[in-house]
Amino acid sequence: MPSVSDHLRSSSIKHLNEGRERLHKCLGLLSEDQVWKHANTSTASVGNLVLHLCGNVGQWINSTLGSDADQRVRDAEFSDTGSLDKSQLLAKLDETMTKATTIIGALSDTDLIREFDVQCYRESGTAIIVHVTEHFSYHVGQVTLHTKLLLDIDTGYYAGQNLNAKP
Repeated sequence: MPSVSDHLRSSSIKHLNEGRERLHKCLGLLSEDQVWKHANTSTASVGNLVLHLCGNVGQWINSTLGSDADQRVRDAEFSDTGSLDKSQLLAKLDETMTKATTIIGALSDTDLIREFDVQCYRESGTAIIVHVTEHFSYHVGQVTLHTKLLLDIDTGYYAGQNLNAKP
């Protein structure tokens, strides 16, 4: 039987990979222009959101829990107006997420309870994993909404599944 910490690691990896797949799907549906379109001055584009997720995961997981140097420039994630095309964005996302899920999978129980300094916070390894998983999901939802609004489509995330089924 898996331990609680094993379950935390595997569940977070599962949900992060699910979000990554959804980002791939959305970017695959959108044109290059739509990826960088801002609905208004108060919203981030899909491209900015992907850069932001790479920055957040890179800083919180790959640097703080892993061994990467923290080179994040958070403001640049939101000011970029299209320096990367869709394939470059997805490659950056995949590189960041592959490293992050490897790091999460290798964390010891001691790492999960140890305290780390990240951004302006002091958090346990567990809190960092929960934050990143929740934050990632939140912004995947925003990308999904952008995609649905721009294309007037159902993304089909749950196609073929009976979501009304009861156990």
